[in-house]
Amino acid sequence: MATAMISEHIPDLDLITSYAERQNSLFSRVSPWTKFFMLILIVLMITLTRSLVILTTLYALILLVYWLAGLPVKKLFQWYTMPVVFVITLVGILAWTEPGTVVLTIPLPVIPLTLTDNGILLVVTLLLKALISFSFSLFFLMTTRYDYFSGMIYRLFPEPLDQIFLMAYRFLFLTLAMTGSMFKAIWSRGGGLIHSIQVQGRIFAEVAGLVFIRSFERAERVHKAMIARGYHGAGSYSARTNIPSPGIAGYGILALATLAIVITEGVAPHYGVLFP
Repeated sequence: MATAMISEHIPDLDLITSYAERQNSLFSRVSPWTKFFMLILIVLMITLTRSLVILTTLYALILLVYWLAGLPVKKLFQWYTMPVVFVITLVGILAWTEPGTVVLTIPLPVIPLTLTDNGILLVVTLLLKALISFSFSLFFLMTTRYDYFSGMIYRLFPEPLDQIFLMAYRFLFLTLAMTGSMFKAIWSRGGGLIHSIQVQGRIFAEVAGLVFIRSFERAERVHKAMIARGYHGAGSYSARTNIPSPGIAGYGILALATLAIVITEGVAPHYGVLFP
């Protein structure tokens, strides 16, 4: 178990970075710029379309690419807990307000809850969109070396945003390692056993507060250490790694993806409920 791993249902940054640094698959040799702009195009596509057929096909293709890259599919499904909980929390109430054919009715005393086919369709659609963006983001991170990733941040964001992103990414590992150590200490003392919601809530609130306080202390020590090594004099934390350009194949893939978005957005509205 990695030191920063808190739960098997939370993405392990140590594992993600390990795959990114040690991978030697075809996809790890693809230009990071190609994968980055593909991520933008995928986000654009899932934002514009509500077609279940298109979303399901795109999700299946991303899963296939993820598997062909040699990435851990089992871990991916464990990490799906976060986007699934987020979507259900976000649209769980909205699904009961959608008009349509009634599927389920819960007769509550004040206001009866009615679930329709459109409500179910809304949840499934948003869930697919969340899983698509989540899966390809992990694919991008796990097939792109850290020096390439930091170099892209340095080139894309102006100062001081680039400095904030670069330092926050490094400090995130320290914070997660600290949090993981605290949870291990709690579990070793029986904190992992099932207690009442009040007891468990108090424990996790104390952990969150302690992590918050120690993170400030650690950040101050890191800042002083960087000043002692000349950071303040240099003025910036640069990442000037030479990043491979997309090349002809990369530009071709991006052009095909753009064409696919144009075609699907032109065709989808002409097909029934699966292409609303």
